[in-house]
Amino acid sequence: MNHQMNSNISEDVFAGGGEMGALMRSLDWSQTLLGSASTWAQSLKTAVSIILNSHYPMFIWWGREFANIYNDAYRPILGASKHPQFLGQSAKVCWAEIWDVVGPLADSVLNTGQPTWSENLQLFMDRYGYLEETYFTFSYSPIRDESGGVGGVFCAVIETTEKVISERRLRTLRELAANTATAKTVAAAYSIVAETLAQNLADIPFALLYQVEGGGTQARLVATSGIVAGTLVTPEQVDLTQANDFWQLAQVKQLKQTRIIEHLPEEIRINSASSALVIPIAQSGKPELATIVVLGINRQRAFDDEYQGFFDLVINNIATAIANADAYAAERQRAEALAELDRAKTTFFSNITHEFRTPLSLMLGPLEEALANSRGPLPSDRHKLEIAHRNSLRLLKLVNTLLDFSRIEAGRIQAGVDLAKLSLGAR
Repeated sequence: MNHQMNSNISEDVFAGGGEMGALMRSLDWSQTLLGSASTWAQSLKTAVSIILNSHYPMFIWWGREFANIYNDAYRPILGASKHPQFLGQSAKVCWAEIWDVVGPLADSVLNTGQPTWSENLQLFMDRYGYLEETYFTFSYSPIRDESGGVGGVFCAVIETTEKVISERRLRTLRELAANTATAKTVAAAYSIVAETLAQNLADIPFALLYQVEGGGTQARLVATSGIVAGTLVTPEQVDLTQANDFWQLAQVKQLKQTRIIEHLPEEIRINSASSALVIPIAQSGKPELATIVVLGINRQRAFDDEYQGFFDLVINNIATAIANADAYAAERQRAEALAELDRAKTTFFSNITHEFRTPLSLMLGPLEEALANSRGPLPSDRHKLEIAHRNSLRLLKLVNTLLDFSRIEAGRIQAGVDLAKLSLGAR
């Protein structure tokens, strides 16, 4: 009779509720903190019925021990290590790793009857065998019992981990592209990359940038973030002909393939990293390597496809920044070479025009003197002298025009000359 009554009560309290409803109907509640379902307060039964028949993630923590009850939508939040053994058991034990954060919030609701609100709260949860960086938006609300007091805590919660981390990574990529666009040299590009990556130590706990030099025989450390340069594991120079460096740079250079360095020794673990990815970057349009980048992996996030994709985009941005800076430097050198050639041309024309003017002046002087002399040459010779004089003046005008142009190019005079008039006058 009592068994049938308890069964009917369970059927009533846990009606519907999907898989969690079925699990709760089969559970021996007398072995939990809540005791037999037939002894539950009506307020608890009502609250349980509400969460079981909702598609939104919800849970109840009942009593001072915060006995744990949740619905189907909440189950994924528990991960692989907290279900089903903590159903009906203390949330303090279930969430021991974060109780220092959420415990005071829950106590406040029980003690004051006032709800709480948390948006994108960072919590480090142990759901898959490691402390995982997670984010949640939720509200703790009081559940009034029959005495008018607070019998437990009701929570509606949504995990925002992917949203928060995606936005953080997108911000890093956006800043990386914007900041490196100002780099005018390869050295500046490396420095800007390191400074930008240092703003996101959560996703990239540390970074090393090695520039490949000496025809591929040496790698020089040109920038770092989140790690000190010049130690045993961050050497300033690496001999790429010897396969004995810690980050396996020589193997990466030889095979031109990414390698993962797992299980970093405890003494060199940087920030939250316990492993790293070593990635080669080829020169723009060439098979030779330009850079080898070491990126630390956050041990508090699974290195999944999204994480790998983020690293791929970071490397693409670094490669683009290096290529653009290299192209800018090459174009600047080309422009400087052209400018030097232009200066040499201007100097040449300036000098040659002066050289032309000297013999012309020496020629014109005697010609003019001979023509001006009343006892000058014979009429037959005068005609020849006049032709020589006229053409010497014309040549002098051309030389003066050329000299003016050379002065304009040299920036010594302003270009305010009527070129058409000069051209006509030179004929």
